[in-house]
Amino acid sequence: MKILFLFISLITLSPCNDSKSPDNPIKSEAQEGQATNKDQAMKLNGTWEMVSYYNYVDNEVVDSFKTNAGYKQVKMYTDRKVMWSKNVPGDSTEWFGYGDYTADDNELIEVLEYGSEMMRSIIEEKHEFKYELVLDKNKFSQIEIDDEGNRLYSENYRRIE
Repeated sequence: MKILFLFISLITLSPCNDSKSPDNPIKSEAQEGQATNKDQAMKLNGTWEMVSYYNYVDNEVVDSFKTNAGYKQVKMYTDRKVMWSKNVPGDSTEWFGYGDYTADDNELIEVLEYGSEMMRSIIEEKHEFKYELVLDKNKFSQIEIDDEGNRLYSENYRRIE
């Protein structure tokens, strides 16, 4: 009887799913969600709003400008696709673009497939746009670089979703 009691006690007190064990391949939903949030934090996936831009001379910021009241430029990234739109108050010109992108630790490449009428003429000339990328959890900058590797200007975004 004591042996049966001891056996039942051991089974009852033993955890069925020890998620702290490094050998356990099964993670709890909370752990998976935390890992996903951490991975997502340093990705472009999400919705971003441009908040300012910088002009550079000799790779140093010489001017910084916040966006004007009413001006909106928003970018949305999925795992492989990018879409952006821009609204300038008092200007009836439409600005938007759509295409693929790749990003690594310090480079963003957008390859646009199509865009607004104004963008179509630009896309015909140049459909691949390369930028230096500076990415933080809730902000990023895409920096235009000239042929000699010098910074020209940057668009600076904050995550809105």
